[in-house]
Formats: sequence, C-alpha cells, structure tokens
Amino acid sequence: MKKILTICLLLTAVLFADQLMAQEFKGLDKSPADIAWLPGNRKPAPIAKVVYSRPQLNSRALADLTPAGELWRTGANETTEVTFLKDVTFGGKKVKKGTYALYTIPGDKWTVILNSKLNTWGHYEYDESKNVTKIQASTRSNGGSAVEAFTIQFSDPLDNKSTMSMAWGATIVDVPVEY
Repeated sequence: MKKILTICLLLTAVLFADQLMAQEFKGLDKSPADIAWLPGNRKPAPIAKVVYSRPQLNSRALADLTPAGELWRTGANETTEVTFLKDVTFGGKKVKKGTYALYTIPGDKWTVILNSKLNTWGHYEYDESKNVTKIQASTRSNGGSAVEAFTIQFSDPLDNKSTMSMAWGATIVDVPVEY
C-alpha cells in the first residue's frame, strides 16, 4: 500500500510539474513587425532596410494617433530603425552608412528625423542631441482610400534614386533617397 501511495504521489508530482513548466504564449502583436527594403526585391545588393511595427487605425482618426507638432516614433512598439548599407542622400542631406532611429513630427509638411540613439521603445528615450539629420518632407493624399495599417515602402529605384514613402490613413509622406 505504501508503494502504491508513493507511486501515485510521484505520478501526481510529475503531472503538476509538467503543468507548472508549460510556457504560455501571448497572442499575436496588434502592431506586427515589418521590413521595407531598397530595392524591394533585394537584387542587386540592398541599399537600405527599415524595420518597423505597423499600427492599425481601427476606426480612429490619424490626427488623434499622430498629433500635428508632436514627436512620433513612426510606427508602433520599438522605435523604427533605418539601416543604410552605403552612404546616401536622405531628403537632400548626406547621411553616412549606418543604422538610425526614425522619428517624425506630423504637420502640413512632416519633419523626418534620423537619430543615432538605437534600441529604444517608442519616443520616450528620444535625445535631440543625437539627431544626425532633420528634414522637411512633403505630404500628399493617397487618393481617397485610407491605408489601415501604417506602411513604409521604397519606390522602384531609377538612376540610383528612390523614394521612401510612409503611408497611413489618407496621408503619404515622401522622402527622396539617392545613393
């Protein structure tokens, strides 16, 4: 009887230990990560890569999510990062090969900022003294249909020129990139 009780206790302990050690996984991120490449097909060798998260409008107004005149992380979750694999001209300004945090300030024209402080979450650790460049980018309407999920894309390159476009809601922000 003592052996049976011991075996039952051990079996119960093993079953509960397995339950306690089971890892619980969280649901899918509401703002999934994405990557934009220049060129988009990565052939020839890439010039630029943007790693960002894609927030959704979910029936909210873009102006409420990205208020005019306020610094925005340009995506969701971790700060968006742009890597240039060679020296480029970004919005008319020379930028050295490297990785930079991308911030924006929405408005009639958007201020686009490349900053050297990396591996941050949101814009809470933004340090203006680490700005590498700050440009004014033109905006345009996407023609009526709202872009639900924030999106960054590069146009097909032509003569070592492309445009990095950021779209959300009815707004598209264009930044020329030359390499």
